[in-house]
Amino acid sequence: MGITQRARGVLRRREPAETVGTRNAVYGPALPDESTVHLVMDLGLRIGEVQMASGAGASDVTATIIGVVSAYGLPHCEVDVIYTSITVSCYRGTESVPITSLRVVRNRSIDYTRLDDVEKLVRRITAGEMSAAEAYSELDQITSAPHPFPRWVATLAWAGMAASLSVLLGGGPRLAIVAAVATALVDRIGRVLNKRALPFFFQQAVGGAIATTIALLCSYRESFLPAESGALAVAASIIVLLSGMTVVGSMQDAITGYNVTAAGRIAEIALMSAGLIAGVVLALYTGSQLFGQLAGDPRLVGGAQIESKALMIPVQTLAGASTSACFALASYAPPRPLVVAGLGGAVAAGVSATFTTLLSLDPVLAGAVATTVVGVIGGVIARRLEIPALVIAVSGVAPLLPGLATYRGLYEVVVFGDPNGMSTLMLAAATGLALGAGVVLGEYLAQPVRTRLGRLERKLVGPRLSGPLRPTRRRLE
Repeated sequence: MGITQRARGVLRRREPAETVGTRNAVYGPALPDESTVHLVMDLGLRIGEVQMASGAGASDVTATIIGVVSAYGLPHCEVDVIYTSITVSCYRGTESVPITSLRVVRNRSIDYTRLDDVEKLVRRITAGEMSAAEAYSELDQITSAPHPFPRWVATLAWAGMAASLSVLLGGGPRLAIVAAVATALVDRIGRVLNKRALPFFFQQAVGGAIATTIALLCSYRESFLPAESGALAVAASIIVLLSGMTVVGSMQDAITGYNVTAAGRIAEIALMSAGLIAGVVLALYTGSQLFGQLAGDPRLVGGAQIESKALMIPVQTLAGASTSACFALASYAPPRPLVVAGLGGAVAAGVSATFTTLLSLDPVLAGAVATTVVGVIGGVIARRLEIPALVIAVSGVAPLLPGLATYRGLYEVVVFGDPNGMSTLMLAAATGLALGAGVVLGEYLAQPVRTRLGRLERKLVGPRLSGPLRPTRRRLE
């Protein structure tokens, strides 16, 4: 010990004079008072919670929170997003310990009106137009407000989506009626089960069983539907039940490096899909035991698909627009995002139909190309129109979800015991992943276009309002 102390004394005597005055210096950012720090961090966490509940990617949530806290004088914060929780840690310098806050994301009810209001609030915050207390109060009003229209409107929107999908798949008026009625019934029963806090896995199973049973009964011995139309009715209902899943968000998280969040989203998609598959399989097995050979064989759909091409690409484009618009309406989207979502669905369905009909392109590749185009267009116009890009992306994917392939695989496995049905199910899963990856790729391709448009606008009309307030790092003596 004595040798160590003497060595330290020698080093201290030999220390350069210019470093002696800085030994006790304190380094760190200039922050507001501690109560304001807590308020700002909680504000950022609650904004991120709304985005995560709506299916936004972890990278977007992280960027939003950093932008909000930086605007109110917290320039050095670390954000960690892991699907079920968000953590923010604020660095306060070399003498003070960091402040860390965590918020658990429990509610995953999609409300695009709420998301749109929150993004408008974020733009006002980063433009320096309101104080932290004012922003917190407005956010509280946004999150506590009821849905913009009654629940029965959303039920009608889901029914309209199923009817539009039946047209997109090549069905007629009777098929549209059956698909709409079955979907409306599933939605109302799901509403009751949700009030009783039944896990979503079982809700999906009940929904899949009800939709499949109704479609098969209506097509049994061609009582109301032709034999091949039963499969299309089931496929339309499957797409509706799959549409709310965060395929786009999971692919974005995986590509941007948020692997834990991506794994959580993919696990949820797999669990919800398993519940849906269980319900469909239960209905198919019960029907085969009671009635023998079932109607609704998806292998009979080949002819209907060829005939549906005679409906021409414009009809499928309109059906895709109606599908996406109905999905956005069922998710409580405001008017302007609702119209843009419809346009996204029209582009997705039109591009996919063009490639598969005229160029005979593989449906998986055609879907990926179509959603890439949607991602590019959505990434460019969403910023210009100041609407959430997530609404365009998720709504644009809805018309192309692989409902028919999913049902065909299940039918082959359950009714015929054909192991090739597993390959069909894997193809359906690959299609879903390709759709999500296409949207994310399109959004990345849109970034340079958006940047050039912004530069052109600044040259023509001058700079906009100043962006986020970013306090500079300084030394505290």
